[in-house]
Amino acid sequence: MLLKDKSCLVTGAGSGIGRELAQAFAREGAVVGVADLDADTAQDTASMIQDSGGQALALALDVTDETAVDAAVDQLVAHCGGIDVLVSNAGIQHIAALTELRYEDWQRVLRVHLDGSFLTSRACLRHMRLQGRGGSILLMGSVHSKLASPLKAPYVTAKHGLIGLGRAIAREGAAFGVRANVICPGFVRTPLVDRQIPQQAAELGLSEEDVVRQIMLKDTVDNEFSTLDDVTRAAVFFAAFPTNALTGQSLLISHGWHME
Repeated sequence: MLLKDKSCLVTGAGSGIGRELAQAFAREGAVVGVADLDADTAQDTASMIQDSGGQALALALDVTDETAVDAAVDQLVAHCGGIDVLVSNAGIQHIAALTELRYEDWQRVLRVHLDGSFLTSRACLRHMRLQGRGGSILLMGSVHSKLASPLKAPYVTAKHGLIGLGRAIAREGAAFGVRANVICPGFVRTPLVDRQIPQQAAELGLSEEDVVRQIMLKDTVDNEFSTLDDVTRAAVFFAAFPTNALTGQSLLISHGWHME
């Protein structure tokens, strides 16, 4: 097992990519702090892990609440005796043209993605610095960390910002053995993406089938969505990587949608 005896915090782990990440880390031997704004879904994921023989602690957490973030990380550290991996995955989306975008919606998206990643990273780094055994910080970016699409200005801005935050963490964390990486998936069929399909269809005057074919998968090499398995394999790889050789790097998981 690649993460045996490691402790991991996964935010947004009540559903979608976060739930799959939490389960994958548990299968690799980690004790997983399953954090989500929805306490019930966090407990559901933790129960799934426990029923499969893994170890998990459910944490109700608003990643934009500084006090709550610090308390949740402290709780996990007390439960596990430390923290080795953070996956800052919590995220939201808002579909609107820039001219119609409300400031409060702009702020809300940036708070969850950027403030949430900063607060969780800072709280984990404080413990990692004192532990003396290093660690891994993984930020959940997107292909939209590298390019832009219409109707997603706050999401695109936030995801671009995570590249900078990841690089800053890599620079500062190296002094005490902490690596940082940004994972950049293409479209994955999660509840978040499924909600976007009818929203974009309405905004653009397209059928839902055309949104999938002409927008979401248009630039992939195989007309395939990225999968949950694609993403979890990359996350486990980075979390378990033993040296600083890859720190500060971002990885596209997009079936060729965007290439670097």
